[in-house]
Amino acid sequence: MDFQKFVDGFKTMTCIISVEKFPDGSYGNIRIVAGNKAYIESIEGSPYTPKMLTNKFIPNSDYQLYLQKDLNFEDFCYRCAILKQPLHTYVHPDRFDFWFNIFMLPLDCDEENICYCTYSQELSREADTSQMSNLSQQVASDVLNSCIKMRGSEDFKTKMAEVIKDIRVMCRAKYCFILQMDYTNRTCSLLGESMFSEPEMARNLSWFCFDFFDIADSFEDTIAGSNCLIIKNKHDMEFVKERNPIWYDSLQKSGIERIALFPIKKGDELLGYIWVTEFDEDDSVRIKSTLELTTFFVASEIHNHQLFEKLRILSTMDMLTGVFNRNEMNNRVYQLVSENDEQKTSLGVVFTDLNCLKQVNDNKGHDAGDTLLKNAASMLKIVFGGSEIFRAGGDEFLIMIRGSTRNEIEQLVDQLKKQSDASGAVSFAVGYEFVEDSRNVRIAMKSADEKMYADKNQFYKDRPGKKRR
Repeated sequence: MDFQKFVDGFKTMTCIISVEKFPDGSYGNIRIVAGNKAYIESIEGSPYTPKMLTNKFIPNSDYQLYLQKDLNFEDFCYRCAILKQPLHTYVHPDRFDFWFNIFMLPLDCDEENICYCTYSQELSREADTSQMSNLSQQVASDVLNSCIKMRGSEDFKTKMAEVIKDIRVMCRAKYCFILQMDYTNRTCSLLGESMFSEPEMARNLSWFCFDFFDIADSFEDTIAGSNCLIIKNKHDMEFVKERNPIWYDSLQKSGIERIALFPIKKGDELLGYIWVTEFDEDDSVRIKSTLELTTFFVASEIHNHQLFEKLRILSTMDMLTGVFNRNEMNNRVYQLVSENDEQKTSLGVVFTDLNCLKQVNDNKGHDAGDTLLKNAASMLKIVFGGSEIFRAGGDEFLIMIRGSTRNEIEQLVDQLKKQSDASGAVSFAVGYEFVEDSRNVRIAMKSADEKMYADKNQFYKDRPGKKRR
């Protein structure tokens, strides 16, 4: 066949791809044999196409001359050229600023150990939602069902647990989880997981540990600009061994042989990963289509939840000191007052007020005063760790300690006074009260407040040279 004449009949960017076929059915070299004018221009410097590794088209060259090794691209070439499957995908590889609408058709002109297919692509800067939803009826139905669940339950973790189970079932995999990445604190955490109920699976999940962040942080380099990584067999696993040996060792120790890893992104922000393992190799194309669309919606849900959590924190926290603000204190009081008889507990309330804050502000400036407030809050966190601490006013803090005894409250207050005296910088006026019924929180607050002001009056009475407040 005259491949050049064949592709010249296409107006769309089109090339012919050859795939080396081994006797065992696996594949070897993948080459771009010929390209039409539009395809060659996409390589040789058109400003409206992706930048390749080279800007010169050389017929019958290994595809890695033009782009980095990509298992997804190789799998599609193998399936189309060797297995004779017509394929279509709509993807946005991270290494490019383009969406690719790709069509591949097998050619019936095989040689003894070489098979061929066509590769045609359309490019766009913006996503075409009609293409994103152009899936099989079963995949579209499954994904839609999960998306409806995301809008159902009010509890974020509950609904995500359901969705993760759905993803595992859709992929016919033995294990699925969503890993959240926190790049500020360099930590990662499991948002949820679903496991096929086999005892050996539970024993093999030793891969996740407290220091897994460093391995997860290397996933981007392993995916290398593609939109996902799908490891179907030992041949693919060699790719991981070469590119990420530490992760490879982790997978081997956990007995994981097949894995599909998809980044969860909102715009350019990486939120985490979806990971499914031990699926049927023949299902990999369907799994890829399923997860490409599912991660789009999961990313939106996680991003919205994180944004809500940030807004919630901003509305409940005092940004200067890092403790709860007065608004959250009022909410907490209302909650305690509204509890039923079974919910009630004993409650200790401690009111503190900083001495000499005005003097520090007047003599050293408000930055020094802010530092004093932050140091005061830090001391309260140390002494009352695990309890709820609120900034009730400018220099006033309130601490609520549930399920305690009067003796325990007295010991904590005594510890605070000793810490305050030892610091030489932070001085508290303190008042406290204890009630057996937490619904009497307002009575306890009023009594603790009165005792705190009595302690403050005594402080200034003993130090007549100090400025009030």
